Order: sequence, then structure tokens, then C-alpha cells
Amino acid sequence: MYDLPSRRLFLQAMLAGGSLSLLPAGCAFAAGGPTETHYTFDDMLPVRLAQALAARPYSDSGPDLPEDLTDMDYDSYQAIRPRKKGFLWAQAGTEFRIDMFHLGRGFRKPVELHVVDNGVARRIDYSPDLFRYGAEDIRAASDQLENGFAGFRAYYAADWERDFIAFLGASYFRAVGGSKQYGLSARGLAVNTSLFGKEEFPRFTTFWLEKPGIEEHSLIVHALLDSPSVTGTYRFTIRPGGTTSIDVDATIFARKEVEELGIAPITSMYFYGENDYRARNDFRPEVHDSDGLYMVKGNGEHVWRPVENPSSPRASFFGDRKPAGFGLCQRDRQFDHYQDDGVYYDRRPNLWVEPSEDWGDGDVVLVELPAGDETEDNLAAYWRPKEGLKPGQKQRFRYALHFGAGQPVELAHLASVVATRTGIGGVPGQKAENPGRKFVVDFQGGSLPMLSKDASIQPQVSVTSGKISALAVRQNLETGGWRMNFDCLPDGDDDVEMHAFLEIDGRPLTETWLYRWNPSEKTV
Repeated sequence: MYDLPSRRLFLQAMLAGGSLSLLPAGCAFAAGGPTETHYTFDDMLPVRLAQALAARPYSDSGPDLPEDLTDMDYDSYQAIRPRKKGFLWAQAGTEFRIDMFHLGRGFRKPVELHVVDNGVARRIDYSPDLFRYGAEDIRAASDQLENGFAGFRAYYAADWERDFIAFLGASYFRAVGGSKQYGLSARGLAVNTSLFGKEEFPRFTTFWLEKPGIEEHSLIVHALLDSPSVTGTYRFTIRPGGTTSIDVDATIFARKEVEELGIAPITSMYFYGENDYRARNDFRPEVHDSDGLYMVKGNGEHVWRPVENPSSPRASFFGDRKPAGFGLCQRDRQFDHYQDDGVYYDRRPNLWVEPSEDWGDGDVVLVELPAGDETEDNLAAYWRPKEGLKPGQKQRFRYALHFGAGQPVELAHLASVVATRTGIGGVPGQKAENPGRKFVVDFQGGSLPMLSKDASIQPQVSVTSGKISALAVRQNLETGGWRMNFDCLPDGDDDVEMHAFLEIDGRPLTETWLYRWNPSEKTV
């Protein structure tokens, strides 16, 4: 996933005459060339560079890594560590420190790193002496590199031992909240992700890290993005905390036509869970970083869509106008539902995307891919504007990202979906030629605890094909919530889209539950 089409760039800004030039990779390292570059920096510099880059043909030139770096296993790569954790700004008295990731294994494209201090940028020079290596052959291979940086991570004053955000691979980055547990990732941009076989992975090629002031509580990072179809610039304003929030200001330039642009993409993993046991052959009851897609639509409707590990790739599109937000979430926070005391899936953060402006018409897209084990990220979610991009076109998007374990948006009076379970339909002991599939949905919170068990709650359920039977709703005395169940009898092998919520006196009591079921999927 990380050895992606990209172009290695080296930025050299020359103050003489006020000119700027974007030079091919490696030319600044020629014999007799400068060992360090200083230049004036402002917020518009990355934008001007991205626009100029978009007018040029895409190039993926750059040196190949030595085999000792590309062929190493996971443990060998993990053994490469910075000699001093958070060495950058360690003596500056700021609330942030930085160190770097090394090239190797799946991370084969170097990035240029620069520090901006009082309006002047300085390139950070690579040296193997910045790292410790677990093997001499890997240390020797690193001596051949002109630039061995693959990315970087940041630390906050609350805990100098554990990083809270990391940028590594293509345009991927991830952060932690109060649980200090990494999980799902964000990306700078997705291109043609739902057009299976046509996706490309833009890459951050250059970063500028603004040195924070002594009492500043946010870290500002600028990034230059490049791919065969687009270039772009990103400004990240990062605020760590119980929920780590990142304000994103992105400007995208089309090098050629882009059919599908994916804004604020999220990447996560769902192997199996309470609604999908097909892949289970494990002592753990559930294995996933996220268990659903949560959306707040422009009309105020709250929607929960459980995710699955499908047998074939699939994409779902949820049309909207002026979306209030969306995200991939881990709602199930009970350790005994996972029984994993190594990676703690119950602590994985949610990632909530909140537009900072009117995004107009488009779709929230959910892509679900088959996964053979828990190491495969098989989920993606993003906003797809109604129109793609034409060559030479420019678009700007502003939004906030929130990494944390809490509910992204308070539902107020509405109850949440807390579990979705499926199994064979029908009545135990009564054989049926076509029993269909049973769906059991638990709702909790909102005003449900205040209702008597005899309250006249009505389940509203619709399906795009087939028939609904055995529809019922009742109070769940164990949880204080309410449980809805029904059987779906399909009339073919086509996907069935389901839509349900609970209401009383014509008023919604819960968020909307959506589900997609393929009757031809093999079940256990």
C-alpha cells in the first residue's frame, strides 16, 4: 500500500532576485552544491509551488533503495529508531518535539523536511547518524542514501515518550486522542477510489514544520502533494488533547481530468464483528478498528451504517447537500467484546470530519474491500463532490478532523445504534424452505430510558427488495435500551438496502440505521 506512484521533489528557493525554482531530485546534493538551504517562507509558497508543478508533466524519477532496506522484515524496520526521541526542538522550550521515520520496507519514497522559524525555512539534512540500526548491513545501506527520511512524528509536552501524530507513507497520517492508541488513518486526498482498478495514491513529497512559540499549543505543518492527476498544498493546524483536532486548508490543482475526487478520506480496518462472523477463526470475539460509518446530513438527520468485510469489493454512496460531518467510528468500547490485551481494539480512536464551509452537493462514499486478516486496511470513507476536476482546474476545501474516543456529535434526544447482529431467519425448531436472514438492532440512549415498557414505539423499516416479516420492538431490560428485530426474505441475489428507525407519535426516537445485505454472501 505504501510503495505508491509518486515524484521525489527537492525544493530550493533562492533569495537572489526573489526567484523560486523547483529542481529535480538530487541536484542540490551534487559535488560542490549546498549542504543546507535557507529561504524565505510564507503560507502562499506551497500554493505557488503546487500550481507551478501542476503545469508540468508528472515524473516518478528517483533512485532505487538498496535491497537491504527494501527486503527487511517488520521487526528489522521497527528496530530503526531515532537516536534521541523528539530531538528537534528538544532544547527550544516549546510544547512540541519532532523526530523522523527512516526509509525502508514498504516506505520507499523519501520526503523533504523543512523547519520554518521566523519566516525563514531551513531544510533538515539527512544523516544515518540520526538513527540507531538493529543490523550492520542495514546501517551500511543507509550510508548510500542522499535522503533517508520517510516521514515524521510529533510529541507533545504532556508525554514526551509517546508520539501523538505521525505522517508516514503516501499522504497518510494518523493521530491519537486521550486513549493514546493509534488506529485508523486520514489521507490528504483520494483519487478514483471507488473506480476499482483506477485508484491512484497522491503523495506528500515535501513538509514545512513551523517552529511553535514558547506558549503556543498548536503545531502548524504545510505539505506539498503530487500525483499523476493532481498536485496540492495542505496547511494543518494540529491541537493535541483528549480529542486531537486538526484544521485542514487544502488547495487542489488538476494536472489532468479527475473523475472522482475524494475529500478528507479516512482509511480503516474491519476484519469481523458481531454482524459478520464469516472470517472468524480466532479466539477474539471481534477484530476491527472501526465498526461503522456515522453521518450527520445537511438536513440534520443522524445516520449509522455498520460496516462489513465483504467477499468482493463494493462501494456505497450516500447523497447529501452541505453535510454537517461524517466519520468512521469504533462505538463498541467494551474490552470483553474484543479480548485483545495486546493491541486494544476497544481503545481505537474515531475520526470525525467536520466541513468548515459549504461543500455543496455530493456523496459520502463508503468503500468496503475483502480482508484476509487484520493487517489489511479494507475500509475507506470520504466526501465526493458532485463534479470532478478538469485539467487546470483549482478547488479549495477547508475542514476539521477530530481523533478521539468520544461520540463525535451529541445526539441530544436521539438514541444511538449500539449493536447490529445477524443470523438465520425464522423460528427455532421450525424449518422453512427460505428462512431469510434475521437482523437484530439495539438502540440505547436519548429518551429511551424514560419510556415505560408499554410505550407505543413503532419501528419503521424499509428494504429495496424482498419482504419483511416478524418485525418486533421491545424494551431491553439488560441495557435500558430498546431492541428491534425482523427477518428479511430476499427475492433474488441482488444487494438489499435497509433503512430503519424507531419513532413514537410520529416523532423519531433514534438515529437512522442503514444496512447493506447481499443474500448470496456465504455465512457461517
